[in-house]
Amino acid sequence: MRMSFYQFLMTQRNPNSADEVQQFANNAFFDTAFPKHSTDFDEISQYLEENADYLPSMTIFDEAWQRYLDVVAN
Repeated sequence: MRMSFYQFLMTQRNPNSADEVQQFANNAFFDTAFPKHSTDFDEISQYLEENADYLPSMTIFDEAWQRYLDVVAN
C-alpha cells in the first residue's frame, strides 16, 4: 500500500527546525481534520487552501509534495 502524504509528512517533523516543510509538518500534526489517508494532490491542496491557516504559502506544500513524490517513486 502506498504511503499517504500525511504519513510522509510526519517523517518530516522537527520542532527545533527553521525549515518551512518541517514547520508545516509540525503544524499538520495538530490538525485533526487533515486528510490523513489521502494520496491525492488536488484533495490535499484544496483542504489546505480552505482550512490550513498555519500554512503561510502553498509553495511550502508544493515543496513537501515534491519530496513526497521523490520518496514514493523509489
